[in-house]
Amino acid sequence: MGQVDVFVNTGLLIIFILVLVLPFRVKIIERNLELFLFLCGTAALTLSGFAAIPGETTGWSARIVLESLTIPLNIATIAGIPVGIVQIVLIVGIVIYLFHPQLQDAFTRLIETVPLTVIVPSVIIILGFVSSIISAILAAIILVEIVNALPVGRRSKIELAVVACFSIGLGAGLTPIGEPLSTIVVSKLSGEPYHAGFGFLLQNLGLYIVPSVFGLGIVGLVLFRRSHTGDTLLECIIEREKLADIVVRAGKVYLFIMALIFLGEGFKPLILGYIAMIPGAGLYWINIISAVLDNATLAAAEISPALSLQQIVGALMGLMIAGGMLIPGNIPNIIAAGKLEITSAEWARTGIPIGLALMVLFFGILFVPPILGFA
Repeated sequence: MGQVDVFVNTGLLIIFILVLVLPFRVKIIERNLELFLFLCGTAALTLSGFAAIPGETTGWSARIVLESLTIPLNIATIAGIPVGIVQIVLIVGIVIYLFHPQLQDAFTRLIETVPLTVIVPSVIIILGFVSSIISAILAAIILVEIVNALPVGRRSKIELAVVACFSIGLGAGLTPIGEPLSTIVVSKLSGEPYHAGFGFLLQNLGLYIVPSVFGLGIVGLVLFRRSHTGDTLLECIIEREKLADIVVRAGKVYLFIMALIFLGEGFKPLILGYIAMIPGAGLYWINIISAVLDNATLAAAEISPALSLQQIVGALMGLMIAGGMLIPGNIPNIIAAGKLEITSAEWARTGIPIGLALMVLFFGILFVPPILGFA
């Protein structure tokens, strides 16, 4: 490895540490997370341009600029019309604004009729599974409106949002339309030897994801009972935002996604030079970095037809689980944290323990039996 590559990798490692640490330590960064990640992504992408990777283009290019500008606005095409995260956030926000009185009445009746101890796990489980059909983005938008309206304290809302985002992030991995990660994986494995189609992810990940979504519903209920005990029931209110606030939030989501694209591309020298060469069990734990990096980018670098099915399943489970641990790890987290004004530290207090517990659990399920010679 040349001196330039050492310089690049050292610089990228420093940027990664800053992304991981500063949002918890510096209040002004915590309040302006989108801009901070955008600046770090810009620095990482610039630095990566000095790296030399055979067969790979690093650093700034017309393709990266174009993707960063268009991907937030075009993740799918429906009836010939491009649909993106920003439009969904903006349109749903306007719809909620316009139909606020009707939604308020409907939700008030729901709260009066159904116990919160039924609503909480139901929201987590239903949105987890539905996210594989309506997309993780729309599921997250529905989540934040429900959570925001619940007549409970802030701690209960934060815990519910975090657990539900874990559920959405996992559930969306059941089909190729659930999230970008699953779309990329099915595309990359569509040829020999896997011939991956629409049902590939459900067939190979469903055994792990389906029980996890139900389990997260139970975890959410336990946390809710603990944090809500002794609280005074608040009034059920669906906040009616100003139209300007709705537009600003959509703009922040746009900037956030651009930042994740820059970070993913900027860290390419580290990903291709080291991470993609690690064996399955090690790759599983290394993928904990998807807590702060775009898991779709990592999946694009790691997943290939050359991997065994066990390696593919392990890598994907690691990416999807770790993606719920911190705000930048997944699009649903970004949407929920932005609307509910959850800070990085508040998210981590719930997200890291749950994420680590799930990582340990699935490491035991996926890798310990083969190590012991049982599979």
